[in-house]
Amino acid sequence: MRVQEGKIAITFACVLLGIMLVTQYKAAQSVLPVTSQRADELISKVRDLEADNKSLKKQISELGGDKDTQLQELRYDAGVLPVEGPGIIVTLDDSTQPKMQGTNPNLYIIHDEDLLRIVNELRAAGAEALSINGQRLIGTSEIRCVGPNININGKILSPPFEIKAIGDMHSLSGALNLRGGVKESLKYWGIELQIRKLEMIVVPAYEGAFRHEYARISKKEADNS
Repeated sequence: MRVQEGKIAITFACVLLGIMLVTQYKAAQSVLPVTSQRADELISKVRDLEADNKSLKKQISELGGDKDTQLQELRYDAGVLPVEGPGIIVTLDDSTQPKMQGTNPNLYIIHDEDLLRIVNELRAAGAEALSINGQRLIGTSEIRCVGPNININGKILSPPFEIKAIGDMHSLSGALNLRGGVKESLKYWGIELQIRKLEMIVVPAYEGAFRHEYARISKKEADNS
């Protein structure tokens, strides 16, 4: 009887062990597909992240290029870069003709107002860059008489004067040759304007300092940036 009971116990234990082995095998088989699927998902996400990273790098590079272009344009507008292109060169000197009796001798020499008239006419005609005797004209450039000389960008200049202007040479020349214009009025006092049209001239960069003692960026603009 005891032998029979032992056989039954052994048989039951073997059956139970078989059931456990089958269960573990099925569990292992079910985990393998899930693990493989998870790995595929991770690989796909890594590839997506690499593609996003490449796209972001490209955008950063493009934005950097835009900033460089904008900075170059600002430097151009500020006049701190030498520029070249078609345009005209205007030369003028004090009059050498005999002075008419009773006239003011100052009428026969070049004054700041004469240069200002020429510069204004050239700017109105579309001049993109201007210089006088090698001094680049920017927004804050002064042109004023200092005795018999003229002060430009803090430099004392004397005649003859050479004015370079880059732009459409025909428009620039035409602006100075208008009837009753600056060339004609100066010629009356013996001050001749010699105008040369050239396919290529070079206007130098502004080399002075920029001073902003009172002007500041507005608070509203600073907050927006």
